[in-house]
Amino acid sequence: QVQLVESGGGLVQPGGSLRLSCAASGIILRVNVMGWYRQAPGKQRELVASITSGGSTNYGDFVKGRFTISRDNAKNTVYLQMNSLKPEDTAVYYCNLKWTSRNDYWGQGTQVTVSS
Repeated sequence: QVQLVESGGGLVQPGGSLRLSCAASGIILRVNVMGWYRQAPGKQRELVASITSGGSTNYGDFVKGRFTISRDNAKNTVYLQMNSLKPEDTAVYYCNLKWTSRNDYWGQGTQVTVSS
C-alpha cells in the first residue's frame, strides 16, 4: 500500500513563503510523476505543479514563476517552494503520486492560508 504524508502547510502573510513536503512510502515504481494540486472552497481541484522522476516539470498558469517543485528520488519525496504568496493561493494542497491510471495516490491534504 502506498502512503503519502504531507507537511509544511500553515498560515502566512501575503508576500510570504512556505515550503511543502510530501514523503511517499510503500511499493513505488521508480518511473513516476509526483505533483501538487490544490482545492479552494467551492472550486475544482487544480494542478499546481508536477515533476517526473526524470526531472521534467509542469506548472499551473497561475504560478507564474512564484513556485518551484523539486524532488529527491532516493527519499521518494517531493517539495513545493512557494514564494510571493497571495490570498488567492489559500486552499488545501494535496500531494499526488502516479505511474498508471490504476496507481494514482493522494495525500490527506495540508491547509495553506494566506492572510494578513
